[in-house]
Amino acid sequence: MKEKRQIKVLIVDDEVDFRQLLRFWLESKGYLVITASNGQESLEKIKKENPDIVFMDLRMPVMDGCEAIKQIRQFNSDIPIIVITTYVEDPKVREIINYGISGEFYKGEDFEKSLVMLESVLRTHRKLKDQLSSD
Repeated sequence: MKEKRQIKVLIVDDEVDFRQLLRFWLESKGYLVITASNGQESLEKIKKENPDIVFMDLRMPVMDGCEAIKQIRQFNSDIPIIVITTYVEDPKVREIINYGISGEFYKGEDFEKSLVMLESVLRTHRKLKDQLSSD
């Protein structure tokens, strides 16, 4: 029987407390979590660590999430990205919607919603991979 590989999640957020809280929570659910504090760092982590899914804050110093997502799509068009935002009607979401985001997570929401979204995105993504590999 094939051993189940741990899903690797990259959390990109400049707020240390939020990043640590989401990391701890996801690790308690069995995910392997890596973190980055800005968009530039996220590019390096994606190339080096090859995560399965990314939670990306949109408003960060050094490089914001919008610019990071645009650059990620230049070398990885496949990785699912869930954007993290504080604002329900964030204009930055409209700016990057065409770059293929998999969902939005609002910082004020219960982490349980992030887990439901993460698992839903991963299921959908895996089905696509399975369908593509079976052709």
